[in-house]
Amino acid sequence: MDTLQACIASVGILGPGLPDWPTAARVLAGAAPWEAAPVLLPQPVALPSAERRRTGAAVRLTLAVGLEATASAAIDPSLLPAVFSSSGGDGQNCHEICEALASADRQLSPTRFHNSVHNAPAGYWGIATGATAATNSLCAHDASFGAGLLEALCQVRVERRPVLFIAYDTSYPQPMRSVRPIPAEFGVALLLAPPGSAGALAHIALGWSSAPADCMDAAPLEQLRSSIPAARGLPLLARLARGAAGPVRIEYLDGARIALEVSHAAGS
Repeated sequence: MDTLQACIASVGILGPGLPDWPTAARVLAGAAPWEAAPVLLPQPVALPSAERRRTGAAVRLTLAVGLEATASAAIDPSLLPAVFSSSGGDGQNCHEICEALASADRQLSPTRFHNSVHNAPAGYWGIATGATAATNSLCAHDASFGAGLLEALCQVRVERRPVLFIAYDTSYPQPMRSVRPIPAEFGVALLLAPPGSAGALAHIALGWSSAPADCMDAAPLEQLRSSIPAARGLPLLARLARGAAGPVRIEYLDGARIALEVSHAAGS
């Protein structure tokens, strides 16, 4: 089979000290230092007020990064199929449900229940944007970024149209945080388009490797990459920020690595 290929048309990002792609690009290119800062999740103003009140961190995070990526590319998000990938979904909501089930009164709020499904952010995305194209919601534990990217690239190949890929993770409160210590919210959106698309940031081709995954040179950024599954894509984002061609290896399942070849050919 031919190598899976696509263009990266735009990026959205939100994480500790990385509030948007322009800021993150300067940090990842080495033009500005990374400064620790809490993640400020914006209000999901694209949602109707009734749905807005029911949202948690996962929905606010995915809407923020997805809308940044689509706005940057000046593309209508309602037209896009999308792939959502997370290692655990909404950690706070999961905690609240477990807390209710462990109490004397084990009745669950309907809002807690419908927010507990793994595709809840994809559903809210459809409400906020009017998107009716198919969405997939994946989970592959620490390999969730790589699994989601692979799925999105397959869709670009098969459907020959742009696909929005959103990887995200949220933190768990204690006591679950002691066994799943994701320290903060982190989300990234990549708008992927068929090869040869004009105005793209870069072209990527996917292969496989057993060599170690790439790490970040700066210790604080490496801590983010290694502690938050959705941040496993930081080495790829660093290449985009620097405009640098070359290979990027990202963790996948069972010791395998996704090997991306990044290029910036004319027309990309």
